[in-house]
Amino acid sequence: MDSGTYDYFTEAIVGKEHSSRGDYTASEDDNVLVQGIANDPLALGFFGVAYYEHNQERLKLVGVDDENSKNGDGPIQPTAQTVKDGTYQPLSRPIFIYVNKKALDRPEVTEFVQFYLTAGRPLVQEVGYIPLPDAVYELALKRVATRTVGSVFGGKGSQVGVTLESLLSAEKR
Repeated sequence: MDSGTYDYFTEAIVGKEHSSRGDYTASEDDNVLVQGIANDPLALGFFGVAYYEHNQERLKLVGVDDENSKNGDGPIQPTAQTVKDGTYQPLSRPIFIYVNKKALDRPEVTEFVQFYLTAGRPLVQEVGYIPLPDAVYELALKRVATRTVGSVFGGKGSQVGVTLESLLSAEKR
């Protein structure tokens, strides 16, 4: 399966990307996953909070205890707020867009990326995703303006328990 969600999930839960058991049904179509989970009382699945919110009458949430007393004791349910503030860990992650540096030389590409990181923010919620904190959008805009390339993850793949704001803020400019 070629999915950032799958990679992140296996890193966060199993400890290594691409290392889940083989006895599961993989799909990059979240609607297919919802159908399978809703129709099997023993099924367990993972996908974005938006798909739960649109199907909450058919699905049950599983809270996660991040064992961080600063976030409260016991399991934390996935909600827009717990995902945005980073307390629903380790099972929340950002979604990225990747732009080739050479493509940014094209004005229409630069304009699109700037739109995506500014005026496009309300569309994030409209399609069911959770917007990033404002500081992350601002740091990402600086990264585009300076044509900074590469991942803030430094080639380490999925990283659990870190925030984009801390990674972007720590980046040398």
